Amino acid sequence: MIFGRVKPLDAILAAAEKKALPRTLGAFQLTLFGIGSVIGTGIFVLTAAGAQKAGPGLMLAFAIAGAICVVAALCYAEIASMIPVAGSAYTYTYSVMGELLAWTVGWALVLEYAVAASAVSVGWSGYFSGTILNEFMGIQLPAFLAGGPLALGGVEGGFINLPAVIIALLVTALLIVGTSESAKFNAVLVVIKVVALTTFIALTLPSDQFSASRFNPFLPAGVFGGWGTGVGAVGAAATIFFAYVGFDAVSTAAEETKNPQRNVPIGLIGSLLFCTVFYILVAAGAIGTIGGQPLGLNGFITNGEVPFAAGSAELARQCAMPQYADALVCSKEALAHVLREIGFGKVGNMLGIAAFVALPSVILVLLFGQTRIFFVMARDGLLPERLSKIHPKWKTPYVVTAITGGAVAFAAAFLPVGQLADIANAGTLYAFMMVAIAVLILRFTEADRPRAFRAPLIWLVAPATIAGCIFLFFNLPLDAMLVLPIWGAVGLVVYFLYGYRTSHIAKGIVEVPTDDVFDVK
Repeated sequence: MIFGRVKPLDAILAAAEKKALPRTLGAFQLTLFGIGSVIGTGIFVLTAAGAQKAGPGLMLAFAIAGAICVVAALCYAEIASMIPVAGSAYTYTYSVMGELLAWTVGWALVLEYAVAASAVSVGWSGYFSGTILNEFMGIQLPAFLAGGPLALGGVEGGFINLPAVIIALLVTALLIVGTSESAKFNAVLVVIKVVALTTFIALTLPSDQFSASRFNPFLPAGVFGGWGTGVGAVGAAATIFFAYVGFDAVSTAAEETKNPQRNVPIGLIGSLLFCTVFYILVAAGAIGTIGGQPLGLNGFITNGEVPFAAGSAELARQCAMPQYADALVCSKEALAHVLREIGFGKVGNMLGIAAFVALPSVILVLLFGQTRIFFVMARDGLLPERLSKIHPKWKTPYVVTAITGGAVAFAAAFLPVGQLADIANAGTLYAFMMVAIAVLILRFTEADRPRAFRAPLIWLVAPATIAGCIFLFFNLPLDAMLVLPIWGAVGLVVYFLYGYRTSHIAKGIVEVPTDDVFDVK
């Protein structure tokens, strides 16, 4: 039976015990680790897209997305402390619900990582074109190289987003030759990001140009924009969820934590609360100084009209008009743009440089995670073995890395960042939902198994995670919602034509990874 193909939990845990790690992390260290993992792409890249969906209600959107992340994080923490091995959501599902559902999770994670990497590439392109080329070098990139076609939400006269393609391919090349970021380098980037955002808050909130009147109306598109529209505060939350992805890194550190029952929830909730407050303050500073009302058919929306979809051709066409060119919702480098508008051009350019420097490392981590998910699935026999082929010199899975990098570059070439983030979130929400279901099942089937951390009120927390993920999913734009089932259907065809016959479990082969190189979401 398909649902009977389960990786033995005893074998997985036995492998985990062989690589047990010392418990050295305290609550404060975990909180800082979580802040560093979360703050990054979303706040630099998606502020404009979120404002277009919700206007000043973007602040509420951050709170909604953060609340759902808290309960999801508690589920992740329990299962990560119980099954502290590589593969995370894919492996958890394989060990609890079997191969078919594990395949769907792994297939969804492939979508999440690859599309998210494309989104970050497009975000990086905005800062590169606006800050590096335009502000520092005085070069205006030709429209046909600055974005995709207008019909796809690009720019007037656009054909391809060349900078996004180049950065995606450069990072792919780095991964193929085996270059990865060091812990110290990553720590420096975290400091750069936090200092940049702190500076932004310090310059905008006390600014003379800050006005409470810009927050009225607070919810121009309402709380719920309507099913399939992806607008309103909840629609913005479904997009802004992208700004929190990374919190599960704290969950997977449970086995290295001192007194995990106390410190894991402090680290998880503390880092998410800090990031949520931080994000709300950034949104308040941006909107309070230059305004953040969304654009619709008749200009800025004030009375419940439906705004143009973020990343739509209609919005791109409106933003091309001189009277709207300086609007927050039209900016491709929102935070740097705000500072320039209120007279802090040099600081805005420095913030643009911070994003320019920091975002490629995010692309690297996302591409690394995606290729390793593909690699683990190939090693499990669910995908052709040649995809897991290791380069003789560089010792990296170069075949799957090259394929992934090409797909990422193609998506980044033509699609806007808001659409890409929505599609990535669809895969993420599915994976998080499956983790919550797995936690509930294990409370029944493995009630006596040792758990370094037990989520409090699991009968409330896990259903809240499941409901929250479904809730956000159905508040994504319709096209983003449709991508996941279509992608999933393609995946099922691949599984039944290939993986069902060739998987190692089907052949009676049980392999459990113990090496940290495969430690992905």
